Amino acid sequence: MNIPYRWINNSFSEDSVFKNIKTFFKSLLKTFFILNFTFSFIILSVNLTLLFKPLYYVDIKVLNIEESSRLNTKEIKDNYDYLITYLMQNTKEEFNLPTLPSSDNGKTHFKEVKTIFDNLKLMLLFSTLISIIGIALNKRYKKIDYLLTSSIILIIIPIILLIPFLINFDKSFTTFHHIFFKNNYWLFDIKNDPIITMLPQDFFFHCAILIISFIIISSLILRYIYKVSSKK
Repeated sequence: MNIPYRWINNSFSEDSVFKNIKTFFKSLLKTFFILNFTFSFIILSVNLTLLFKPLYYVDIKVLNIEESSRLNTKEIKDNYDYLITYLMQNTKEEFNLPTLPSSDNGKTHFKEVKTIFDNLKLMLLFSTLISIIGIALNKRYKKIDYLLTSSIILIIIPIILLIPFLINFDKSFTTFHHIFFKNNYWLFDIKNDPIITMLPQDFFFHCAILIISFIIISSLILRYIYKVSSKK
């Protein structure tokens, strides 16, 4: 029995389309996993920087925060520690510094900042779960190329971020606030929100550098794991 050529041709065509769709979804899932995997390191770097209080403690002396705030070191640390605890803990209590007053706008701003970090924690949880599943699947099929790809992405991102920071951090800092906040409550009045005297802009620049440093360290660790795994 002779099968018409057009039937054979259609069969090959349908099979080709199916393979293309399958390849597309595989690439999509791979990209989704790598982005989640990479993103988890970026969020982790942000959280580690926030929790790394020694950076601020060193800056108290380096940036002469005692002089700018007219507070002693203990009082500065007490208020800063409260701020970090407020931002990281799961609490709905109103923002009230131990020894400094805060305006309603100031309290609203820190509440908005807390919301951002709360969302970051949820995103970290989600991206970590996706990453665990992705790592397990890659291990099952003995694939490690995602480590190299993620390492490269984690090197590119700091470079992209570092350029505008070094060129004009003041403008970058302002742009950041315009992107994440829909109001100007972050423009503090020293009289109503003296905490601003404790948080000089140079400190946030140091935080940005530390975040980038953590990201680069993550990239180097992934590249090292990739090289070791490749040899095996």
